[in-house]
Amino acid sequence: MSHQRTRVVFLDAATYGDVSLKRFTECWDCTVHQVTTSNETIARIAGHSVVVTNKVVIDGTVLNAPEARELKLIAVAATGTDIIDREQAAKRGIKICNVPGYAAQSVAQFTMALILELATRVGKYGEAVKAGEWQKSPVFSLLTYPTIELNGKKLGIVGYGNIGQTVAKMSRGFGMEVLISARGELGRTARPGSESPIPRDRVPLEQVLREADVITLHCPLTPETRNLINPQSLSLMKPTAFLINTARGALIDETALVEALRNKRIAGAALDVISKEPPSADHPMVLAAKELDNLIVTPHTAWSAREARERLLREVEENILAFLRGEPRNLVN
Repeated sequence: MSHQRTRVVFLDAATYGDVSLKRFTECWDCTVHQVTTSNETIARIAGHSVVVTNKVVIDGTVLNAPEARELKLIAVAATGTDIIDREQAAKRGIKICNVPGYAAQSVAQFTMALILELATRVGKYGEAVKAGEWQKSPVFSLLTYPTIELNGKKLGIVGYGNIGQTVAKMSRGFGMEVLISARGELGRTARPGSESPIPRDRVPLEQVLREADVITLHCPLTPETRNLINPQSLSLMKPTAFLINTARGALIDETALVEALRNKRIAGAALDVISKEPPSADHPMVLAAKELDNLIVTPHTAWSAREARERLLREVEENILAFLRGEPRNLVN
């Protein structure tokens, strides 16, 4: 397939912010859409052999549409590929590639920022100064929000890929002890789909939930991990524990989490991802974040450091070039 004749379409370029796509438009016959709705997807992939998507869903309806007959490669500009119907893509002979590891530093750094915010309440104290609370204090300080030290605390990591490993390294710098979960769901003695014994450096998920002072999720969304954090798993956690999620919103049963936070069953949670993104104004987690002092919700921005976005697009370009050379890389199917 010649580069000159290769037609590439970006479906949601707005998700890369101000990072330039000039290299793509110079190299190929490249169409760039800033945002694509679900009813626009089929029309926009028509005649293109390569589709680049971050979060635009490409399901069986899209893949089996006549307009998709030229499609050869779906280049996912992200690590997770749950937006693609991989089974239908395989039936059509369409390759799917992703970009693993590009945001490990960015997401790990943001994860630590969320942990630190729950532990130190820096943001809350900053807001208190703006609201004039410090100025009215009878003593030199404010002790409105309780804080803790991370040194000596246990960090439970569920999902030990590039991001989980980077979080572990950073957290040890704060003096935390790291517990690595052996699997992604309760009730198993090994990893999902595996009958293997638990590796020596892993511990059962139940133990992580019971012992960790902070639990952070970095696993993919699969049928096994959906609602991984549910009433049962929340009941195992310490009342002083924090829960962090920078992976996928559907890993958490949101109703159960709100109830646990409201009843102080756990001490706090910080979520960069929720079940619907962007959320409606009345999304339960948005409403809960306004109500609850022990819940932080941020707008799926952990991945978005400029260096990470630049690295992401360089890797997407390399994935496409490798595919066109007949040497595909980072294939997920």
